[in-house]
Parts: sequence; structure tokens; C-alpha cells
Amino acid sequence: MITGPQMRAARALLCIDQKTLAELAGLSVPTVQRMEASSGNVRGLIESLTKVVAALELAGIELIKEGSESIASGCGVRLKMPPPTY
Repeated sequence: MITGPQMRAARALLCIDQKTLAELAGLSVPTVQRMEASSGNVRGLIESLTKVVAALELAGIELIKEGSESIASGCGVRLKMPPPTY
């Protein structure tokens, strides 16, 4: 669904910190920290994962799945639109 590196990259594109992502997703900062510490797919409650993905998408992030059509084959993130100002 989403990897730790994707979460960190998405936050960097949005210029937000872990606290802001936690607020946007309705989660605690330690939960976001644990999720981002994952080297591969984030493990956790489906509800928490869904909240993070929804918050990132609402903020303008598009998650790119591994093997999606592109020059490279890895997973990643990109902005769908300019990031909102927080």
C-alpha cells in the first residue's frame, strides 16, 4: 500500500513535518514515526494506513505503485497539484 520511504518523500514534497502529517491523518506522532521507520511496506492497522494515504492524497500526493508505467520500475510519489499552505 505505502512504504516508509514513500511517506518520508511525500512529506518532503509537501514541506511538512511528522507532527503535521499526524494531525492531517488524525494519528499520533509516534504512530507516524513507527510507520516511517519501516524500510519496506508499512505495517500497522489498516485504519491507520488508510488515514495516512487519504491525508496524503488530499494534500496533493499521488502514490506510485511498484511496476507502474514509468521510466523506472520502483515505487515513488509525485505531486498531483501544488501543495497547500499549512
